[in-house]
Amino acid sequence: MLLRLAVLLALPGVAGAESVVAARTLPAGTVLTQGDLMLVDAEIPGALTAPEVALGQQTRIALYAGRAVHARDIGAPALVQRNGIVTLVYRAGGLTIRADGRALEAGAEGDSIRALNLASKTTVSGRVAPDGTLIVGGPP
Repeated sequence: MLLRLAVLLALPGVAGAESVVAARTLPAGTVLTQGDLMLVDAEIPGALTAPEVALGQQTRIALYAGRAVHARDIGAPALVQRNGIVTLVYRAGGLTIRADGRALEAGAEGDSIRALNLASKTTVSGRVAPDGTLIVGGPP
């Protein structure tokens, strides 16, 4: 029995995998920085394995200290906040119409969200542009 234990201890171990976990409790909507994340020597199924992937991303849910960070838990930072005032832009040919709207949901660049046109009180859908405006019609 003693010999068997010695043989097991002498065998080289499998290199441990690392997983990314929250270094502290992070509320939903937090833009992640280096100090928010840490690596642990454990293979956690589905967890990110490199903190660089998460840096600059925004948490979609609250992450508690020591909890594994999964790709589904983070996303691009929101350019439009729910209930925030947003510029609605409609383009067709050489025509561009701009109007003020109120975002009915948050959205990052490229997301399709709904907004209330403040002038007509109608709900429109559009895609969030890189500058934070909402493109509601015309060619993509």
